[in-house]
Amino acid sequence: MSIARAAQPDLAAVRTYLVGLQDAVCAALETEDGTGKFQTDEWQRPEGGGGRTRVMTDGAVFEKAGIAFSHVKGTKLPPSATSHRPELAGRAWEAMGVSLVIHPKNPYTPTSHANVRFFCANPAELSAEIENPIWWFGGGFDLTPYYGFEEDAVHWHRTAQAALAPFGAGIFPKFKKWCDDYFYLKHRGEPRGIGGIFFDDFNEPGFEQSFALLRAVGDAYVPAYRPIVARRKATPYGDRERQFQLLRRGRYVEFNLVWDRGTLFGLQSGGRTESILMSLPPLVRWDYGFQPEPGSPEARLYDVFLKPKDWAL
Repeated sequence: MSIARAAQPDLAAVRTYLVGLQDAVCAALETEDGTGKFQTDEWQRPEGGGGRTRVMTDGAVFEKAGIAFSHVKGTKLPPSATSHRPELAGRAWEAMGVSLVIHPKNPYTPTSHANVRFFCANPAELSAEIENPIWWFGGGFDLTPYYGFEEDAVHWHRTAQAALAPFGAGIFPKFKKWCDDYFYLKHRGEPRGIGGIFFDDFNEPGFEQSFALLRAVGDAYVPAYRPIVARRKATPYGDRERQFQLLRRGRYVEFNLVWDRGTLFGLQSGGRTESILMSLPPLVRWDYGFQPEPGSPEARLYDVFLKPKDWAL
């Protein structure tokens, strides 16, 4: 076997892992919720491929939770995929991934997002005797609290740091900064939350190491998030906290619809709208000119938590 062929990505192995990850996360969140169950919606994409979207609504803990697996193909990449890489224009493509967004009921329990994905251009080349097939991994996870707790922020970031430690000391700081820079609402001048890790176009170590890193990120999500949910899900709250949660959810909607590349890619590539927009919360509000009361717990979110910080130290 040639060196070029030995380095070829194993799409079947990636798909098997991603399907299993969706199953594992759904099982963990159903257990944590106690009563809510994920409903499964399997679908096919006319241009090629399909997916399996799972959504929980009105659980005891999770107001809305969506976990989607997709494996889709196309004959021409949309502008969102080629704006930074014009050499990919006009190429056939194949992409697969798991994307999830969890919106809890309790305002003291943060919203979380995770995504792990694989992409390749001209997938037929992956089995050819060529030296440089075009493929990469991407993903990460980030946390969006409404009321901040140092204990939660430290746990979230240290779990991400531990997951990436086997891949080199410089990986976590790089991916953390990438996350801070990416999940930023430029029109608001504020982060979406307290960040986490984010990466894209990742293939430099070769397929085996890159795939191992993807699995490490995917496998770390539940250990990072579930203990935070367990700590906060029974915290008493009132209408004030609920209304602030709905207002901050508005920021989440703004980011996903204005800045998120995954949303743009899905819509521009003719993706399934229901699955793409499952990340949006069921209830949200916008208040004109909102400013939190100085010294309030709401103001503390802005003053302490919506500023990039090395929580893992």
